[in-house]
Amino acid sequence: MPEMTFHVRWPDGVEERCYSPSLVMHDYLAEGESYPIEDFVGRSTEALRLASERVRAKFGFACTSALQQESEILAAAARFDGGRVRVLAMDPPLPPASVPASAQGARA
Repeated sequence: MPEMTFHVRWPDGVEERCYSPSLVMHDYLAEGESYPIEDFVGRSTEALRLASERVRAKFGFACTSALQQESEILAAAARFDGGRVRVLAMDPPLPPASVPASAQGARA
C-alpha cells in the first residue's frame, strides 16, 4: 500500500508535513488548493479514516499513524476560528489528468 505525505500551510503561516498510509488523500485534497478550515478538516479526516480502513482490510488492523495524524489535524484546526488551509504539496503526486474533481476546492 503506497503511503504519502501532504504538506499544508495553516492560516497563521505555520507549515506542517502530514502523513497518510494511502494515496486516497488525492481523492480529497489537491495540491495548490486552499480550503476553509472546516472543509479541510472534513476532507482530511474522512480520507485518513478511509486510509486506515484500507490498512485494516489488508493487514487486519487499523493504521495508528493515520489516527494520530487525524488527531494532530484536529488539534491544529482548533487553534483557529476561521481561515483557510493551503495544500502546498502532495508526495508522491498524481499525474495532472488523474486528480479527481472532488479534490478541487475554491482557490484563494
